[in-house]
Amino acid sequence: MESRAKVVVIGGGAVGVSTLYHLAKKGWSDVVLLERKELTSGSTWHAAGLLPLFNLSYSVGQIHKYSVKLYGELEAETGMNAGLSRVSNIRLARSQDRMDEYLYYAGIAKTIGIDVNFLTPDELKEIWPLCETDGILGAIQHLDDGYIQPADLTQALAKGARDNGAKIYRNTNVTGATRSARGSWIVETDQGEIECEHIVCCSGNFARKTGEMFGLDIPVIPVEHQYIVTEAHPAIQERRAQGLPEMGVLRESDSSWYMREEAGGLLLGPYEKGAPCCYVDGPDEQSEYELFQEDLDRLMPHIESAIERVPAFGEVGIKKVYNGAIAYTPDGSPIIGPAWDVPNVWLNEGHSFGITAAGGAGWQLAEWIVDGEPTIDMMGVDPRRFGPYATKGYLKEKNEEAYANVFTMHYPDEERLAARPLKKTPIYDRLKARGAVFGSVYGWERANWFAPLDYSVPPEELDYPDLLLNHNHAPATEDGRIVEKWSFRRSNYFEFVGEEVKNVTQNVGVLDMSAFAKMEVTGPGARDWLNGLFANSIPKKQGRIALCHLLTRSGGVLSEFTVYEWHPGRFYLVSAGAYERHDHDVLKKALPNDGSVHLSTITSQHGVLVLAGPKSRDVLAKLTDVDLSNAAFPWLSGQKISVGRATAHALRVNFVGELGWEFHHPIEMQLEIFDALMEAGAEFGIQPFGIRAMDAMRLEKSYRLIPRELSIEYSAYESGLDRFIKPAKDFVGKEALLKRHGAGDNWSFVTLEIHGIKDADARGSEAIFDGETLIGRATSGGYGWRVEKSLALAMVPPAYSELGSKMQIHILGEAYQATVIEESPFDPENVVLRG
Repeated sequence: MESRAKVVVIGGGAVGVSTLYHLAKKGWSDVVLLERKELTSGSTWHAAGLLPLFNLSYSVGQIHKYSVKLYGELEAETGMNAGLSRVSNIRLARSQDRMDEYLYYAGIAKTIGIDVNFLTPDELKEIWPLCETDGILGAIQHLDDGYIQPADLTQALAKGARDNGAKIYRNTNVTGATRSARGSWIVETDQGEIECEHIVCCSGNFARKTGEMFGLDIPVIPVEHQYIVTEAHPAIQERRAQGLPEMGVLRESDSSWYMREEAGGLLLGPYEKGAPCCYVDGPDEQSEYELFQEDLDRLMPHIESAIERVPAFGEVGIKKVYNGAIAYTPDGSPIIGPAWDVPNVWLNEGHSFGITAAGGAGWQLAEWIVDGEPTIDMMGVDPRRFGPYATKGYLKEKNEEAYANVFTMHYPDEERLAARPLKKTPIYDRLKARGAVFGSVYGWERANWFAPLDYSVPPEELDYPDLLLNHNHAPATEDGRIVEKWSFRRSNYFEFVGEEVKNVTQNVGVLDMSAFAKMEVTGPGARDWLNGLFANSIPKKQGRIALCHLLTRSGGVLSEFTVYEWHPGRFYLVSAGAYERHDHDVLKKALPNDGSVHLSTITSQHGVLVLAGPKSRDVLAKLTDVDLSNAAFPWLSGQKISVGRATAHALRVNFVGELGWEFHHPIEMQLEIFDALMEAGAEFGIQPFGIRAMDAMRLEKSYRLIPRELSIEYSAYESGLDRFIKPAKDFVGKEALLKRHGAGDNWSFVTLEIHGIKDADARGSEAIFDGETLIGRATSGGYGWRVEKSLALAMVPPAYSELGSKMQIHILGEAYQATVIEESPFDPENVVLRG
C-alpha cells in the first residue's frame, strides 16, 4: 500500500467509488480508496437500485440528472455493463394537491433540463396494464428514469477509476487520522499509514464513527428500510415471452410505496411510519452484508394498498424480504461538501438515495476539491446546513420523520414537527400567546405568521380521508384548533399575512429575528483582513454599517454579511441564521496564520428584535433619550442605546423597507425590551409580525437572499450587486469577477410583475419562457401587499432585462404574462426607509 497520496477516500460503496472515479477523471491519479471489507458490502449491495429523477431540491435534482446520464455512458467507457434499465418511472396522483406538487416540480425540472410527461389514467393503463386506475387523477412520467444493479454500477466505476490511475485497497480498516506538523493528514489503518492532503469520508452507516476521528458529530443516522420481492407472476412472464417492454417503476406517492418488475415477479418498497433508526452508534466492526429481521406488520397498510392498485402483487407468494440500513439526515438530503472546523476533510455521507446520487455527488465533490468550488449551487446539500444542535437524540427523531415523509407532499410552507421546539427565544411564549404559528430554522423557533386566537380552518378543508398520506396542515394548537393549511397555492394564512404587512406599513410592528447568525471579529488585523475578504468596503468609522459579500474564486456569491463596528477595532457580523455554521466556517478557514484576527460566535448571547413602520420613531422615542432624527441617527448607522431599563445596539437597517431599527441586545434582556416596546407602542397600533410578512415586503424591495438570488452560479454583477462591489480595492474573487463582467454577463437580476394571477403566486424555481424558448428561472416569488401586485425575482439573459420586457412564467402548469419592472417597486427612492 502507498505511503503517500493526494486524496484518501474512506468507504467502498457506490458513493465512495464514484468520488474516487471523478477525482481520477479530473486528472488526480494519485488518489486511493480504502474499504474495510469488500466493495458494496455496506448498504450498496442491498439497495433496490432505483434512479428517481424527481426531487424538489435544485441541488439534488442536478445531482440526480448527472448520475442517470453518466450511468448510461459507463459501459462504453469501461467495457463493463452497469445493469442500467431505462424503463421509465411513473408517479401517480390521487388528489389535486399531489397534482399541484407535480406541476410545481415540472417547473423545476424544466429549469435543469429534465423532461417530464403528464399522463391521463388511460395512458397510464396502456403503459402499466396491471395497474388499476380507479381514483387516479393522472400521473407524471420520466422516460429516462429506471433502475440499475448497484454492485455492477460500483464495479464499473471502480474499473473507470483504476483505468485513470486510482488505487483501491479492500480489507483495509481505517482506525484513525491525525494532523502532521506540515499540515497534511496521516491516515492510520490496520495495514499501515498513508499521508495525504485531503480525506473524503464516504462511509455510509459508519459516518458517525468516521466523524469521531476528526472530532465531528456527523448528522447522519441510518433508518431501516424494507422491500419485498415476490415469486414470478404468469402475466409478467407472458409479457416477457411476447417481447413486451418492462412496465417501469411505479410509485403511488399517496400510499407511500414504489413497485417495479423483478425477475418475472414484482418488488414493493414502502416508506412506512414507525421505521426505526439503526446503527445509532455505528455498526459492529465486523459488520458486512448485514440485514435485519423483517417486520411485515409495519408494512401492512402499504401492502394492502399495493394489492388494491396492482392486484397481481397479491396473487403470488413472497420470495424474499430485505430489511437493510439506509443512511439519513434530518431533512432527507445528503451532506456533500467540506467538513466544518477541520481543513481538507470532505463529507459525502447521508445518502438516502445513494445509488441515484452517487454519480452526481462524486462529480461535484471532485470539482470542489480539485478546483476549489463546485459548478452548481450546493447549498441544499452542504454539510454545514446543520449545527451543533443536531445531536444524537435530535437525529433519531428527525431522521425517522424524514424517512416516513419520503412520499408526503412537500408543500413549500410545510413545517415538520419532530424534535420541536428545540431552541426558543425568551419571548417565544409571549408570541405563542398572541397566536404565533411557528416555523423552524437552524433549530430556532420563529414566528411565521399570527393567527387570530379564535380562528380555525374548517374541518372539511383538512386531509383526504381515503389516502394513506393525507396530511395537509400544521399541528393543532394546545386548545385543539387547526390554524394553518398547507398548499402550493395561496393558503388560508394569505389574508392574515396581508393584515400584518398593512399594519407594519401603516403603523408599527415588531419581529423576532434572534436566529440571525452573529460573530465578533477582533484583533489588530481585523479591519484589513475583513476589507481584503469582502467585495464592499467595510465601515470606515465606528457606528457605520455596510452590507458586504464574500465571493467565490470565480466571482459568485458565497455569503452575505452585515458589518458593524460596534466598538473601536471590534466588528459585529450578522448573516442568515440558516447558514451560521457555513458562514462562520468559511471565515474561520480564511483566517490569517499570524494570530492577528480572532473570531467569536455569539449567536446565542444576543437576540434581535426589529421595530419597523412609520410610527417606529414615535415608539422608540418613549423609551430612550437618544436623538432619533435623521441627522443624528441616519440610515445605515448604529448606536448603543437604552431601551427602557434595558440596553441594545440599535441598527438603522431592516429587511422590510420601512423606517425602523434592529435592536441587537443581550438575550437575557429580550423580555424586558419586548414588553417595553409593546407597552410604548400600544397607542400607535403596534403588533408583532412574522417571517412570511417580512418575506412579502422584501420582495417589494427586491432584496436578495442566499442561495436564491445570490448564488455561486451567478456572479456578483449578475445578481445586481454593483453598488456593493469596490473594484478599486482587493477582495476574494476580484480578478475572476472583473474578467467575467468584462466579457459580458450571462445573466441579469430582474423584478417581475406577473399578470392575471388568481390563486397561485410564484414560489421560486419556476421556468421563464419567451414563447417556446426557456430563458430563465424565478428565484423567489409572492404577493406584494403594498404594491398590490404578484411579484417574482428572477434571473434572465441581459437582453430580457430592460424595463418593460415581456416574457411568460409557468406557475403550476399555467403560463402567465410577466413584465420587467423597476427594482424595488415599493419606495424605489427609499424615501420611506430613510424617513
